[in-house]
Amino acid sequence: MNDETFDVAIAGGGPFGLMIANELGRRGVSVILFDEKSSTAFNPQANATQARTMEHFRRLGFAEEVRALGLPEDFPTDIAYFTRYAHCELARFRLPSARQAREKVATMSGSWSAAELPHRVSQKFVEQVLRRQAEALENVEVHYGWSVSCFEDTGEKVLVQAKDVESGTERTVRSKYFIGADGAKSAVRKSLGIRYEGDGGAIRDFFGGRMFALYLRCPQFYEVVPFAPAWMNVTFNPDRRAFMAAVDGKGEFAFHTQLRQGETDADISDSQAIAMFQAAVGFPVEAEILSRGTWMAGYALVAEKFGSGRVFLGGDAVHLFTPAGGLGYNTAVDDAVNLGWKIAAVVKGIAPQSLLETYEMERRPMALRNTGFAKRFAESIGNYAPQADLEADTERGEAARRAAGAYLEAHGRAEFNIPGITFGSRYDHSPAILTDALQPQEDAPDVYLPTAAPGGRAPHAWLESGVSLYDLFGFEWSLLRFSRSSSPGDALIAAARAAGMDLTVVDLDRADISSFYEEPLVLVRPDQIVAWRGRDDHHAEAIIATVLGYKVEESRRWAG
Repeated sequence: MNDETFDVAIAGGGPFGLMIANELGRRGVSVILFDEKSSTAFNPQANATQARTMEHFRRLGFAEEVRALGLPEDFPTDIAYFTRYAHCELARFRLPSARQAREKVATMSGSWSAAELPHRVSQKFVEQVLRRQAEALENVEVHYGWSVSCFEDTGEKVLVQAKDVESGTERTVRSKYFIGADGAKSAVRKSLGIRYEGDGGAIRDFFGGRMFALYLRCPQFYEVVPFAPAWMNVTFNPDRRAFMAAVDGKGEFAFHTQLRQGETDADISDSQAIAMFQAAVGFPVEAEILSRGTWMAGYALVAEKFGSGRVFLGGDAVHLFTPAGGLGYNTAVDDAVNLGWKIAAVVKGIAPQSLLETYEMERRPMALRNTGFAKRFAESIGNYAPQADLEADTERGEAARRAAGAYLEAHGRAEFNIPGITFGSRYDHSPAILTDALQPQEDAPDVYLPTAAPGGRAPHAWLESGVSLYDLFGFEWSLLRFSRSSSPGDALIAAARAAGMDLTVVDLDRADISSFYEEPLVLVRPDQIVAWRGRDDHHAEAIIATVLGYKVEESRRWAG
């Protein structure tokens, strides 16, 4: 039995676990990751990578690698609604292909001003990139086929015992911190006695109850369906409602339909499963099942705590979504980004242990927010039932289809045009943020108003030659200095460097950008969140102490 020492041990190699391994590894933190699966995911799972997640991938240097995966670069990423896929198209919300996203992003402004636009790619492909990137870091070890059997937080370290699934070989790891990234059934969360809170499974006409999933291959689909291809294909009829994401644009699909009362996975043969798919298509297509399974829709759950002591949780281990809007995986990535830079700062001695308390303070409200939005989207589509004569070749049927199309087009726009959700996460009440005394803005899914008020994403802008402002930021901390400043920020720079912070100074002479930031000095965190802004840095030491978490204990005493 080996006894090894790492800064951080991770249980779980999904998006959250792999992303935080990348965040930590790039900061020189030693990491070991265990996952009991033999490899990354085979099934498609999540299929929508939001723009904010793509911005994080850009910051880490592999956004283009991700954007090259999944659908062909000219494949439409539309969301289309049909009675049945080969029968009648009811509505379509058009979205750009990967090629168009590359071309359009530098021309976008307002709510969609971003370094990256969304990308439609199966999680299975994203996990492969995250794994390759993590394994390329010399201080990161990734071990699939190993399960974590137990752990013990001694108060000074965490002892983690893992076992090779095939051979039974055991190893014990000593780590400063342990992260439970082990999914919805998280053994780590359960060992800590932490429970989910929220909606444990709403029942709806659709998107609420037991769902039947097929990962299948059907190249014939594109031969028999007379409509333009789409990334997300949704059926709306009284017989077989379903949603289906195109995986490769050539004939692989992730098909999901709700089981009716009396239907159980165990009683459904493969031929019956194919018949379900054929009913949604409306044509007896030939198809091959690659994998199958069930899952429960209707969840909107958030853990009561995001960790205990030296053990932290993230991703599905702390929030469980109905996948309307594609928010679960993207929320998990934001968890990893938030926790990653903070653990690294503490491990390196730059910040106190109390900084880690802000992880739950900042991310749990966002989990509640995002599961709430996803629930609203699920209710919008799931509680809207088709009329009995929707598919009838009559005037009443035609009128029913027009009405359904109008509703579904509006729903599609509401569910997938979501810059407010994507960019609007805010940490105003965090004790590590020096919040402005400003009126709060409405938190709307479809509206994002760029603001440099501390606590939110730094407003984005494009510079000359297609350079993103974010590309000028350092990997760690950044200080923006606008030319109209009467203060050079020297005191803040000195205080940051005295604390050991890696600070990049960015000088800008752009009135259009400075108008967004309003103040001439702006301090941006490693996660591109504005931590402070001001006209001068007279209180530099207090500013740095606050953003590094030294004021958390003081804030806790005040709250108490």
